[in-house]
Amino acid sequence: MYTDPIADYLTRIRNAVRANHRVVEIPASNLKKNITKILFDQGYILSYKFDDSSVQGTIKIALKYNKETKEPVIHKIQRISKPGLRMYSNSKELPRILNGLGIAIVSTSHGVMTGKQAKRDNVGGEVLCYVY
Repeated sequence: MYTDPIADYLTRIRNAVRANHRVVEIPASNLKKNITKILFDQGYILSYKFDDSSVQGTIKIALKYNKETKEPVIHKIQRISKPGLRMYSNSKELPRILNGLGIAIVSTSHGVMTGKQAKRDNVGGEVLCYVY
């Protein structure tokens, strides 16, 4: 049986948001750390901490909620490219999520970045997920 670590990462965040948890703990990898940094830079999470005390390490993510309405900032987080069906896109065909209100996270030859950054740098790659 093959497991998808990125889908597990996204599912843990999705479940924590639905359960109104403040913090979620996820096993770490370099790709997950890069995705976490992007989510923080784009304002979808409050903070994060990498804990490398164990062999694999963990990522602790503090989720972000609206102060007035208590609604989560992440409404939907969706895996696009899966192990059974990889989704690649060149720089001209990178998707716009909700007319630019959401982000697409893309794994390129220049590293993991948002779809807007990839389009600006004129590089394509594997579309990992959508967040909005």
